[in-house]
Amino acid sequence: MAFATQCIDDDSLHEECGVFGIWNVPDAAVVTALGLHSLQHRGQEATGIVCYDRGKFHSHRALGLVGDAYSDPRTMAGLPGRNAIGHNRYATTGETILRNVQPLYADFEFGGFAVAHNGNLTNAHVLHKQLVRRGCLFQSTTDSEVFVHLIAISLYSTVEDRLIDALKQVIGAYSLVALSNDALIGVRDPLGVRPLILGRVPGHEQGGWVLASETCALDIVGADFVRDVDPGEIVVIDNAGVRSIKPFRPTRERFCVFEYIYFARPDSVMEGMPVYSARKAIGAELARESPVSADVIVPVPDSGVPAAMGYAVESGIPFELGIIRNHYVGRTFIEPTDQIRNLGVKLKHSANRPVLEGKRVILVDDSIVRGTTSKKIVEMVRNAGAAEVHMRISSPPTTHSCFYGIDTPEKEKLMAHQHSVAEMAALIGVDSLAFISIDGLYRALGKLGRDAAAPHYCDACFTGDYPIELPDAGINTERQLSLLAAAK
Repeated sequence: MAFATQCIDDDSLHEECGVFGIWNVPDAAVVTALGLHSLQHRGQEATGIVCYDRGKFHSHRALGLVGDAYSDPRTMAGLPGRNAIGHNRYATTGETILRNVQPLYADFEFGGFAVAHNGNLTNAHVLHKQLVRRGCLFQSTTDSEVFVHLIAISLYSTVEDRLIDALKQVIGAYSLVALSNDALIGVRDPLGVRPLILGRVPGHEQGGWVLASETCALDIVGADFVRDVDPGEIVVIDNAGVRSIKPFRPTRERFCVFEYIYFARPDSVMEGMPVYSARKAIGAELARESPVSADVIVPVPDSGVPAAMGYAVESGIPFELGIIRNHYVGRTFIEPTDQIRNLGVKLKHSANRPVLEGKRVILVDDSIVRGTTSKKIVEMVRNAGAAEVHMRISSPPTTHSCFYGIDTPEKEKLMAHQHSVAEMAALIGVDSLAFISIDGLYRALGKLGRDAAAPHYCDACFTGDYPIELPDAGINTERQLSLLAAAK
């Protein structure tokens, strides 16, 4: 399948990746494909599955969507076994080429080992240089291969000890699933920035265990939620059951707050909180913080819908679908000229004129990145006859880049980094613009507010407070500066 090289609408924070693993279930690869389908929102560029059967590993990797990659029955027939892991990719490092598609696989002296990774290693380039100097030959340009080489050169004997040795050398935000001859393994970074959950398929005494990025992947395969994998925990699943290893010192967790705002599927539960409920609560808090007289609340679909519902209930202003989304537009099949890019918003969204004409409209969206899409949507709503257009955003201004697995522009290209809210309102063309405050976001998620000394979430894209060191970026985080101060 051929795709145009540039998405018609790239003014958004792109998804991370999705991982899925299953142990001791018939047709494990088929079940994994179903799980990956439910995690499609986390990555649409490529997908892969590695399975294990009777002493042999089998794999299939492809560019494009899950439904296309595994639609051929011959593909699934070539993936036998009861144990498998899978990955959906949105590239945060490396090109979108087949050799970068995960899971990555390698043969070691202890047997085969496959790994699928969600997140970003912030010292991957540093480690890459060290490994190359030691003679390691990299086959891909993705930072996930660093795990493989660190395991290969480890002097420990067991798979678990080699993995722990590797994990203690990497820095970053990650969750990963791995498959060896004897076990399915799940790992979460010490701060728990990236999500990973454990589930169980009923009726399997010796197995039926699932690891996945989100709970929505459990529903489609008929599994029950057991628990979140803890920050810094290694979960080992084998024929003896489930074991937990915690090789890191306990620290305050910093779960990615943007999972609640945008990334996770609305029907998932993250860290014990239903995402749909969280988004409605965020919208309600936004209405309390930034009310405005209007006739209708209109979400920018689809991610703005729950927040707009919460805003409407709290404000008492009617909720209406004033913008209709065409769900069958992803990447254009037409050469992406400037004219086509300008038409991109109209291909993806259309105005519902009877709802908008003559009305004072509040548009609710999840974020503003570069601002180009917001400007075009506002123009579309005004052209449909809206008397006033106000915009409310269910996240604080995105002022900093993410280095932890979310594909964001450089901060100089972020509208909120370059302009004040008033300037942004003028550039977008709205009568008023308001974002939820960082304290309001925390309140909506059940906290008293953001404790600057010990924030509960990773919110670096809003605050610039990076909780994990950034060696590759050459940035001194607040944590690094505090360590330097303590050492003096």
